[in-house]
Amino acid sequence: MSFDLKHLRALIEVAMQNNASDVHIREGETPALRIRGGLVPVKSNKDLTTEDILNLCKVILKTEDFDRIDEITDLDGVFEIEGLCRLRYNFYRYNGKAAIIIRIVNMKIYSIDELNLSSSVKSIALRKRGLVLVTGATGSGKSTTLAAMIDYINSKESKHIVTIEDPIEFIHPQKNSRISQREVGTDTDSYQTGLKAALRQDPDVILLGELRDAESISTALKASETGHLVLATLHTTDVIATIGRILSMFSPDEQDDVRKRLADSLFATISQRMLKSKKSKTGIIIAQEIMVTSPGIKECIRGEEALERIYNIIEKGGTNDLGIKCQSFDQHVYKLFKKDLITESEAKKSVRSQNDFLQKQLIVD
Repeated sequence: MSFDLKHLRALIEVAMQNNASDVHIREGETPALRIRGGLVPVKSNKDLTTEDILNLCKVILKTEDFDRIDEITDLDGVFEIEGLCRLRYNFYRYNGKAAIIIRIVNMKIYSIDELNLSSSVKSIALRKRGLVLVTGATGSGKSTTLAAMIDYINSKESKHIVTIEDPIEFIHPQKNSRISQREVGTDTDSYQTGLKAALRQDPDVILLGELRDAESISTALKASETGHLVLATLHTTDVIATIGRILSMFSPDEQDDVRKRLADSLFATISQRMLKSKKSKTGIIIAQEIMVTSPGIKECIRGEEALERIYNIIEKGGTNDLGIKCQSFDQHVYKLFKKDLITESEAKKSVRSQNDFLQKQLIVD
């Protein structure tokens, strides 16, 4: 199979028909699809060759990148198949071979309601200022949730939204807001320069792809401190891991100051996981932990109380001034189980405390 656009389109169509999230293309192997968490090889009588990989690179890479393909060890990018979808890809080399992992990005931006997310996410999206972090493992749907939040703001408010992405995934139409989507490497040199420049572009909302280091976190805190809503992601599992990861990026001498700034600026964390679903068309469903800061949570962030106390505050619904409902992972997983959207075994392996889950089952609603 000599890869050209026609073959790529056919492969992606098969992937989408099977609700695959990713396509693995590796030299010396048949392509494989990521379906419901597992890798499923595509039926083929031919393994991909070096030439096949190069032909595919010629299709999806920018000309200037393909011209130096022999020098590239890893590369991120985006390619759009007209009328079908956008592809986020990573080209890399391993053991003297070449590979491309493709993430399928649907052209449609799903709404918060279509994603079956909590109404709390809508309230968080309409916050005027503060730092909001969407966290989770790779492939947990962070970008999809952020896109839904931006779309909600775009539909409800008249604001200037600046995004700094690497690369741009979802293309937002202009609705009630004006959106300036900037791609790292094309529209700005780096996250840091893009974020610093954004502060001079009269933004109301700033979206960052990911907080990667102490400098980007410091700039994001500064932006939220100066009256902007800042949306960003982290590869962390829950609110406590998120706070720990942020603090770990700074030296011990800086951490007390960062704790205070974070306590004042962090408005919410939305941490999510993908669970196998019994009824969803895609076979997966999002479970979310939602934390909105309150006086008690701020005490925990500042180190005046144990961080673990945050779990108890969340499970009691939160006591934030705006009355936005919080929820723990365990509470959301139990709701999904009671709605018959996930199996009991999927619920049990997903909750933090199986004992609490069993006790809830004994309670007659």
